[in-house]
Amino acid sequence: IVSNDVQLSTSDSPPGKHTGITNDPAAGKSLYITEIFILVPALLGLKGNLEMTLASRLSTAVNVGKMDSPIEKWNLIIGNLALKQAQATVVGFLAAVAAVVLGWIPEGHFQMNHAVLLCSSSVATAFIASMLQGIIMVGVIVGSKKTGINPDNVATPIAASFGDLITLAILAGISQGLYNCLDTYPYVSFLVCAFFLSLTPLWMVISSKHPASRQLLYSGWEPVITAMVISSIGGLILDKTVSDPNLAGIVVYTPVINGIGGNLVAIQSSRISTHLHIHCVPGEVPPEARGCYYPCRTFYGTGANHRSAQVLVLLVIPGHLIFLYTIHLMKSGHTTLTPIFMTVYLAAALLQVLLLLCIADWMVHSMWRSGKDPDSFSIPYLTALGDLLGTALLALSFHFLWIIGDRDSDVGD
Repeated sequence: IVSNDVQLSTSDSPPGKHTGITNDPAAGKSLYITEIFILVPALLGLKGNLEMTLASRLSTAVNVGKMDSPIEKWNLIIGNLALKQAQATVVGFLAAVAAVVLGWIPEGHFQMNHAVLLCSSSVATAFIASMLQGIIMVGVIVGSKKTGINPDNVATPIAASFGDLITLAILAGISQGLYNCLDTYPYVSFLVCAFFLSLTPLWMVISSKHPASRQLLYSGWEPVITAMVISSIGGLILDKTVSDPNLAGIVVYTPVINGIGGNLVAIQSSRISTHLHIHCVPGEVPPEARGCYYPCRTFYGTGANHRSAQVLVLLVIPGHLIFLYTIHLMKSGHTTLTPIFMTVYLAAALLQVLLLLCIADWMVHSMWRSGKDPDSFSIPYLTALGDLLGTALLALSFHFLWIIGDRDSDVGD
């Protein structure tokens, strides 16, 4: 969806037609909005902020028996979905504001119609993607309960996978439509943004009807907004990196490294949280998690969480190899799969996951010890850190490869 010449487009666009937000002067319109790349990690991060958090909360509710009653089940589902829509709208708007501040203000120029286009694209994408993914998540969790499958093992990775695909597709389509209306109907962007923002009070009223979602309506904003800021910093790194034509290939690999890292750490976080809900009371942690944290604690031991951490690490290399060769066969990006590139890329991906699993072990237990529910607080931070670490490590890897001479065959030396 994000092509190599810094253009957001859809696959059915005719050759030579610039659809969406472009950085090509030949497009025929004086619109240069590469700040769209600052939005991408923040909007993709919504799967960690909202969808994966919803999946983790409902998975825990299933495992502890809170969804056995049909009335309680649907009250819980409706309250959480309404809360998620309110949070998605607000976070989408704030992500666009962050893109404007991080991208345009430091450079000393600002255009209102461009900023409104970014805001409307971000808010509409966040709202629609959140609604679609929320419905999918409810179906997956209810189906897992009926079939006897632990939703902790399937709900969060499905949320992450569909989240990337749905969000990028919707962002491409909406930004294209608003871009095409920019000259002839400039007020459309204002109306789109105002419409979705005006629905926020409705979602807040609905979410306040259920005690669990009512509590998160007041206390659940800190992790999602902080995570959005962290993801936006990763987006700023991506924006600055793709501005260098020699490093443009990074944009193809960023969703892969961020998506896999976020998937794996979300699974581990959800499993640890469910284990704590079942075996411990809030404020108390298992004996193996007491005292000062040390990294070996995450991977060495005989407990279920230790084994899952070991399995997740073993999945990193095979998973990334599959995606690397898929990208290569599709001839996406500028980067040739040389042995040096693959070694550096896989090392960065493995380091990202190792760091995330260690942080997850420490963070989930720390939140539980302090009385916070890690289902609602840990995954937004972890997936946002995954986006930041993945983008930063990937940028460093591409710079390193350029320095040592392992360059793209179609980019000038």
